[in-house]
Amino acid sequence: MDNINILNQLSAILLTLTISIIFVVIGLLYSKKYQGLNNYLVASRSVGTFSLTTSLVASALGAWILFGPASAATWGGIGAVIGYSLGTAFPLFILTYLGKKFRDNYPRGKSLIEVVRSRFGSQLFKLILFLSIFYMSIFLIAEITAVSILINYISGTDLWITASIVIISSLIYTLYGGLRASIFTDNIQFIVFGLLLLISFSYLISFNSNEFSFEFIKQNKPNLLSPGYLPNFTAGLTFFIAVAATNLFHQGNWQRVYAAKDNRVLKNSLIVSFLIIIPIVFMMGFSGLIATSQNSNVIPDLAFFSLLLKDNAISLSVIIIVLAISLTVSSIDTLVNAISSLIIVDGNKVLKFKGDYLKLSKQIIILISIISFFVASKGLSILYLFLLADLFCCAAVLSIFFGFYSKKFNEKNAYVSIIVGLIGGILLFPSPDFSKSILVGIILPIDFLPVFVSQSLLFCSFIVATFLPILTWKLR
Repeated sequence: MDNINILNQLSAILLTLTISIIFVVIGLLYSKKYQGLNNYLVASRSVGTFSLTTSLVASALGAWILFGPASAATWGGIGAVIGYSLGTAFPLFILTYLGKKFRDNYPRGKSLIEVVRSRFGSQLFKLILFLSIFYMSIFLIAEITAVSILINYISGTDLWITASIVIISSLIYTLYGGLRASIFTDNIQFIVFGLLLLISFSYLISFNSNEFSFEFIKQNKPNLLSPGYLPNFTAGLTFFIAVAATNLFHQGNWQRVYAAKDNRVLKNSLIVSFLIIIPIVFMMGFSGLIATSQNSNVIPDLAFFSLLLKDNAISLSVIIIVLAISLTVSSIDTLVNAISSLIIVDGNKVLKFKGDYLKLSKQIIILISIISFFVASKGLSILYLFLLADLFCCAAVLSIFFGFYSKKFNEKNAYVSIIVGLIGGILLFPSPDFSKSILVGIILPIDFLPVFVSQSLLFCSFIVATFLPILTWKLR
């Protein structure tokens, strides 16, 4: 990806370092008076509506919103935009029901995983623990990679420099202050990126007033809005299912469910967060529709920036960097604390370790962060790995949560159904070039199945992985 060098490297590094250090200082000073394991894991179950709302939004969003929705819109049309928006927000809506149920039935809970262990048993618990940590580790790598590539694009700054700054700064205050520090800095980060997003959207609309409309898209790229354009449906459903399912296994969300002061605070915070996230992600996706309508050759990952930075304005590039750092750090601190909490709460059921699990969790987090640093500094695309992690979550989501509503649904039923879903999904999961899969193109000739299947492998794999497990629920 060529860079445009609006800012020089030194300015970009100093700006990145300054913003990161500010969050470190804020996180350390605040959490200094809130020590102890209960604060580290669930913030003493005392978080109010404003703090919980801003933290839920800041944790759900990340640097990925600057790339993903707009990129998907360039080929998936309005369906991808809607699917991304609803998929990101939908888990919060579901948690208004599941969250209350879990808090009432498992009042001392700290994670979804320990509740799964209590409800099902040790074998399924280990599978879901692995799945959750794997997904969040991929998310961590994706966030660091995204912000590193963005700042490289704007200033030419080496990827490893940005990666090291955001990782080290996030680790310093999160491993010290835990969930308390994460939630408090989320409050600040929400205000910062909220204002910057408003400025960015205002600029886009005012400087593209004749083009920032559905009418402009209809004139230049009518297929992206057409009911007859297949990706409008397949992309929309794929993103909705994938994003919604994975976020239900995000331990950061479940920590906040248990951190709420009471059920009323939880419900209000989740509903408001749901309503805030939808328009933000929708607007990011809509910018992709406008960008590709202006220029059919736009690079999908840069669709949003092609509109915002087309005049090479230094002020806007500064806004983008501050916005990206705020979004990234708010996600990283959530992921770091979420993975750490799983190791503390559930690690002793898997690892034969007789020492301090808080210390062990920090050591494992540092190891994961080192791996994330190396991957991010290479600038590798991890979309494929991200999709695979999403597929794992999709295979498990319906069976796990159905089990909390059906007492007859036991561990063996759940385990078998998840494995069946995984096998079905993997058989159809596309190769890295999306041209074939294990079933279509290797086991069976491509022309043996309908054209729709070979052209929609990703969609088919997610549909099968998500819904095939239902067919096994009645088996004994």
